[in-house]
Amino acid sequence: MKDPEKAPWYYLFLLILAGESVFILPFVLQRVFRPTVLKVFELDNVELGLCFSVYGFVALISYLLGGPLADKYQPRKLIAIALWMTALGGLVFATFPEYSTLQILYGFWGFTTIFLFWSPMIKATRVWGGQKSQGKAFGFLDGGRGLVGALFGTLGVVVFSHFMSANLEVATLQESRFAFRYVILTSSAIVAVVGLLVWVFMKLPEHLEKEIIVDKITVSQIKEVVRLPSVVLLMVIILCAYVGYKITDVFSLYAQDVMLLDEVGSAQVGTFLLFARPVVGVFIGVLADRSRPSLWLFISFIIAFFGAIIFASGMVSNIPYFVFLLSILVVAIGVYAARSLYFAVMQSGKIPLVFTGTAVGLISLVGYTPDIFAGPAMGYLLDASPGLEGHQHVFWMLAVFSFIGGIAAFRYFQLYGKPINEISKKP
Repeated sequence: MKDPEKAPWYYLFLLILAGESVFILPFVLQRVFRPTVLKVFELDNVELGLCFSVYGFVALISYLLGGPLADKYQPRKLIAIALWMTALGGLVFATFPEYSTLQILYGFWGFTTIFLFWSPMIKATRVWGGQKSQGKAFGFLDGGRGLVGALFGTLGVVVFSHFMSANLEVATLQESRFAFRYVILTSSAIVAVVGLLVWVFMKLPEHLEKEIIVDKITVSQIKEVVRLPSVVLLMVIILCAYVGYKITDVFSLYAQDVMLLDEVGSAQVGTFLLFARPVVGVFIGVLADRSRPSLWLFISFIIAFFGAIIFASGMVSNIPYFVFLLSILVVAIGVYAARSLYFAVMQSGKIPLVFTGTAVGLISLVGYTPDIFAGPAMGYLLDASPGLEGHQHVFWMLAVFSFIGGIAAFRYFQLYGKPINEISKKP
């Protein structure tokens, strides 16, 4: 088999662009505009969390069934179709539907963003990384996705501010909806255009497309993948890291509830967090390829744990704005570094490239269950103890999962922690 590193740079660029665009409507807008979303859809934190749970339940099935699909069909076609279908959902989102319809919409997005998209994206990224650049490939993917998300967030804030004619503190429901509708429609249009770019340009050499696809996935092959220790450990590692990533959703709400910022100010905090993600992703990816990705994965959980303790202790209140941003940055470094690396260690974990889609589907079946429970759990903790106390409880939750993830990452390092140059020398 020829070296998968032959995939061109613009292939990775399109993966980055698609990789975040598909999640703008279901997740990024809520992360940046959480207080506004609660207002315009007339939801509380638990209700929004339950929408994410519907997404998570559909995604759970989609991970399992969509994994083998990625090993059978070209990633380019699956990714483009997923983007177009997700953008269509945005047109429904812009009507501010009633709660039951909103839940159905989140279920639809669970199908489009996972069944058709997730495993093909991970497999295509692994193909681009080849034997020696897995850290760079996934670091650039997640960091680049973070930059795309930050740009979307910035664009959203600009569009929202432009169309919000009233004072934010006294804006009516109708005025907020008028402005936010333009944010949704702009995002939907961009997602559809990205799908077109992927369909037309994200192509591999013909011989390579054939070599990464299998005609049929058998039960025995699936069992072989499940028995790999790396697959089981990655289930735990990703579950814990993803809880951390979900908890970053509350930072804009923390800015409003504890730091007492307005809607635009809290959205700017969310956008600041998004800009931290590309820096962390690129830096940790390059660093990992020069040493041991599994070691840096372990270190990232340690950083996330101590960052969570800072917030859980209640120290982050009545402090200067700059110190508040620094505190957020500590958590962001740990969470985003773990997120950048957990698929980058598949190569050292001896997971066959041709079965990447199947492995990702199985790992994600457990690893992304926070889509089901994290939203309602955070919503319950925040609504049961309003203000600083509720946010402290959320960050204690992060500390616990970071500790467990650190143990699993340390075990992965023990089993597969050889330097990357030694792994690449093996035939």
